[in-house]
Amino acid sequence: MGEIKNILIFIILLFLVVFKGMAQQDAQYTQYMYNMSVINPAYATDDSDIINFGLLYRAQWVGAVGAPSTGSFFAHSKIAEKLEGGLSIVHDQIGDVVKDTNMFFDLTYVFPISSNSKLSLGVKAGLSFFSTDFNGFVYSDPLPDPAFAENLSRVFPNIGTGAFYFTDKFYFGFSAPNLLQSKHLNDDSGIVTQGSEAIHYFITSGYVFNLNENTKLKPAFMAKAVTGAPLTLDLTTNVLFNDKIELGVAYRVNDAVSGLFNLRISQSLRVGYAYDYTVSNLGRFNSGTHEVMLLFDLSKSGRGYDKSPRFF
Repeated sequence: MGEIKNILIFIILLFLVVFKGMAQQDAQYTQYMYNMSVINPAYATDDSDIINFGLLYRAQWVGAVGAPSTGSFFAHSKIAEKLEGGLSIVHDQIGDVVKDTNMFFDLTYVFPISSNSKLSLGVKAGLSFFSTDFNGFVYSDPLPDPAFAENLSRVFPNIGTGAFYFTDKFYFGFSAPNLLQSKHLNDDSGIVTQGSEAIHYFITSGYVFNLNENTKLKPAFMAKAVTGAPLTLDLTTNVLFNDKIELGVAYRVNDAVSGLFNLRISQSLRVGYAYDYTVSNLGRFNSGTHEVMLLFDLSKSGRGYDKSPRFF
């Protein structure tokens, strides 16, 4: 009965997100379900013996001029009873011109809701390092925009927050990882040359269905919203075979279709790859997006694992 209830909740939440959207901008992730602590500081594993590490690199719109790329690293572990902590570093780059590196520390408190469900609340705090380099930049207009007149190098504080409800088979999260709208540019002699980092809101959810003894179906979605831009909605379905090989497909609404693959090389090491094929007009100017990830789980006691690590 509890499983049926969770399935219904998942379906209802999915429809709410699809039909009640706000708007988007921030780094994209196709394998978001394995990069959760970067998106949501409340992400929790409730495993006292494991330290989770992750690396993810995304080369977006390969072949396009000034295509963005993103590299992220995270470490996450339980540090006390009901308390978890983590570190995340995310580097975004647009061509060779704009670079933005975010370094955050996370702190999460986990509340038991029932015998098999928990709710965690988390905060993250850190610094954003923003820089631009317009040397050699080729302008398409005869008169360059004043916003590109000088190179920038600035450091901004930032904070984020989130909530994460989870069981062994289901999760639902809501987060805003960057709450401070730091201004990168300013007004100049009455000419608007202002750029700022807007607040992004993330909703994530997923469920694991046991199809049989060796096969699990893992539907998930992620919605990302920011004022002044279209809603970004990712719908993903993965199938896990023998707890080792995972294959999946995904659709980012009005943007891309994706294929996903990951392989558990050992009990502690998993590698993955995703390819996005752009279905919007941008597809005429790029050959797709490549995303690779590496997940490593370190046992504090050296005893190994009593369950499949990093199921979401």
